[in-house]
Amino acid sequence: MGNEPMNLMMLNSKIYRNTQSYLDKVLKQYDLSSGSFRYLFVMEKNEGLCQSRISELIGHDKAMSARTISRLTEVGYVVKIEDQLDSRAYKLYLTDKARLILPQIREEINKLIELITGDLTAEEKEITLFSLVKILNKALELNT
Repeated sequence: MGNEPMNLMMLNSKIYRNTQSYLDKVLKQYDLSSGSFRYLFVMEKNEGLCQSRISELIGHDKAMSARTISRLTEVGYVVKIEDQLDSRAYKLYLTDKARLILPQIREEINKLIELITGDLTAEEKEITLFSLVKILNKALELNT
């Protein structure tokens, strides 16, 4: 029991790495990675946002977001339209190609969630989710 803090950190890290690796494999068919699909979901709910705002919402630095958005543009999932109020900025929008694959990506993510939580009861899933939200909220306070 004395090693719980280290176990929490190691478990969290291993879960993250393994789920990202799984997602990288299944999303490859869409020219996406575990780090890029979230941009599509953020843009789906927030059409016309600028790149810096998307970076904030996802929690990536601006350089990482610039590379990811550039890649999403190259593969035809995102278009940049110059902001009429600020010619230095661009608003980002999903293409029809991106909208077409979003349901399939959601299905892949749901499969992953079912695979990793399949042995949990409904109550265990609820408690785990509740606990993780509490942990995340405390972790977010570290950087404020």
